[in-house]
Amino acid sequence: MSPSSADSTSMLRGRVLAFSAILLAALNLRTAVTSVTPLLDQLGQTFGFGTTMTGVLGMLPTASFALFGVTTPMVARRIGLERTALLAMLLAAVGLLLRSMAGGVGSLLFGSVVALAGMGIGNVVVPPLVKRYFANRVGTVSTLYITVLQLGTMVPALLAVPLAEQAGWRVSLGIWAILAVAAALPWIALARRRPHPDPLDTAADPAAQPHGKVWRTPLAWGMALMFGMTSLMTYSMFTWLPRIVVEAGATPAFGGVMVAIFAALGLVPSLTMPALAVRLRNPFPLVVVGFSAFLIAFAGLLFAPMKAPWLWAVLLGIGPSTFPLALTLINLRTRTPAGSAALSGFMQGVGYAFSCLGPFLFGWLHAISGAWYLPFGFLLVCALVLISASWVACKPQKLEDVW
Repeated sequence: MSPSSADSTSMLRGRVLAFSAILLAALNLRTAVTSVTPLLDQLGQTFGFGTTMTGVLGMLPTASFALFGVTTPMVARRIGLERTALLAMLLAAVGLLLRSMAGGVGSLLFGSVVALAGMGIGNVVVPPLVKRYFANRVGTVSTLYITVLQLGTMVPALLAVPLAEQAGWRVSLGIWAILAVAAALPWIALARRRPHPDPLDTAADPAAQPHGKVWRTPLAWGMALMFGMTSLMTYSMFTWLPRIVVEAGATPAFGGVMVAIFAALGLVPSLTMPALAVRLRNPFPLVVVGFSAFLIAFAGLLFAPMKAPWLWAVLLGIGPSTFPLALTLINLRTRTPAGSAALSGFMQGVGYAFSCLGPFLFGWLHAISGAWYLPFGFLLVCALVLISASWVACKPQKLEDVW
């Protein structure tokens, strides 16, 4: 075999390994979130907490994603993208196991934070890894990894209550650590293939070095608010949708099914948004579709929650179409993996910081009013911020040209 053939074979193997690693990582980015929300009532009875702690647990994912979203680009510059992804999967596995062994509220929170730290790091490093290994297939690979991410969101929600009934809540919470361990394996191999320290693919082009101030660009803030408001509304619904339908007369198991449908319908925009985004110079019309779905679903849950619950869940699933759109725009609005990592960290760090109070405020407004009018009014304001910010984020431009 000639040296060039050996190099081609090695490159192909690296891309295949990277492809499997990215998809396995995506499968693990939400398991700590949706595996616990259908069990919050049971955990509340076990550990003796009420609405306030439920709101705190609902706020933890976005708060953790915000903190680790901001810090992940610095970690990636020090140890490399592949090693950072490996760290993410290991933290996720350890945290999920710790949470399943919790003996009280404190250890439940600690295990959740560790697991969510890993998932927050994974959120940020996956888009620049897609750009590094599949720069000529951004739309296709983005569609696949976001779809797998949605599967990893849906399946834990669907299985949480049945697993808890059959094997106990500890098994229901801890079983997902197996997936995280499996996802760590290909990252070990990829980390060995990359140089250390990682140049983030910018050494050959000094102009591409991440020297700009991302936070000074309208693009970054538009994407952060677009992503943040989407996350706020999505995680508010993940946390409180079961309570809304239970108060309307449904069973807790039905509440879990509603969350699963909500997550499952997220597959539709995940399959379509990246492919459409790469074909549209300005994808803002796609935002209008998600915005309209959110408004109709909110009105239905507020005024007639049990009249057409399946329809409201379907529309809720279509609403967060700006989530896969924003993840795809990270690579469409940057030129290099370094720019992608910087924009990904800012968008997700700041976006999740805005959204982390969503589940808490939604529950607090319900507690002080005794009804759902104020909480859904709050989400309406957030939806208006979403569509305004998306107008800025969707304009054709490149981060490296404006930062």
